[in-house]
Amino acid sequence: QVQLVESGGGLVQAGGSLGLSCAASGSIFSINAMGWYRQAPGKQRELVAEITSGSITNYADSVKGRFTISRDNAKNTVSLQMNSLKPEDTAVYYCHAEITYRLLVFNTKNYWGQGTQVTVSS
Repeated sequence: QVQLVESGGGLVQAGGSLGLSCAASGSIFSINAMGWYRQAPGKQRELVAEITSGSITNYADSVKGRFTISRDNAKNTVSLQMNSLKPEDTAVYYCHAEITYRLLVFNTKNYWGQGTQVTVSS
């Protein structure tokens, strides 16, 4: 059983900063990509940032230069530092990980965290 547990988030004024963290636990053989997605009310879930096991990063254009994603492969964690936050960053943020586990054979599956609310007031 694999689990992603998020922490962080909350309420901040525009221009402020917040950090999100996510830890993966369970019967993990390896973790491929890890990342953060967000979903605002009435909108589809969208990619915010992702990072490969080799630390190659990819950001949504809307957050480039403001958000930084990082991961600790030894601890199976991924973090998102969000600076210069804007009201349009308000959303529920979800941690994502592509995890390989072994159950008789190797399997790879996408896992999601429970979501954490980020609210940016103007």
